[in-house]
Amino acid sequence: MDFIKNNFWVTAELMSNFLQENNNYEKLQDVIKLISERHHGGGKGLVCGNGGSACEAMHFCEELTGRFRKDRKALAAIPLTDVSHITCVANDFGFEQIFARGIEAFGTSNDYLIAISTSGNSLNILKAIEAAKSINMLTICLLGRDGGIALGLADYDFLVRGNTSDRIQEVHMAIIHTFIEGIERLLFKENY
Repeated sequence: MDFIKNNFWVTAELMSNFLQENNNYEKLQDVIKLISERHHGGGKGLVCGNGGSACEAMHFCEELTGRFRKDRKALAAIPLTDVSHITCVANDFGFEQIFARGIEAFGTSNDYLIAISTSGNSLNILKAIEAAKSINMLTICLLGRDGGIALGLADYDFLVRGNTSDRIQEVHMAIIHTFIEGIERLLFKENY
């Protein structure tokens, strides 16, 4: 029973700590506005992560191409998680290039990248940020622990100071859902 209670209290504490960080509310508002502007102008999202973070990347994208709370026009978002792309690029160029090559193929300066990493040290995430910045994409990172090497590389960082990937990802998912709801509220005001 203790581990069950502890799991929920740790997540609640991480969420509380995230919300008490000085400017996270303002950053969330800024990012929602900037992403919405990209979509309004015909841009799209490219989203990447490894393991559970890859699943979060796919979740973000399916909520935009499908729907979140209300029926509305589909929004363009691509998770850089296609297994044939990943295995091809990993085999031919190295695993560190899997996301950067996707950005090279699909990205434009009108788009945005959301890179998700609980450590901030995954080389393929670092290369993705570098590739996106090289073509002037808006870059956003969802990070964990101390942010790792990725902290400070993107235009916007959201750091969840947890110790385990599972608890960090639970807060990342709340951030992702906040992004999505905010986008819908700005672009489809009539639905709210």
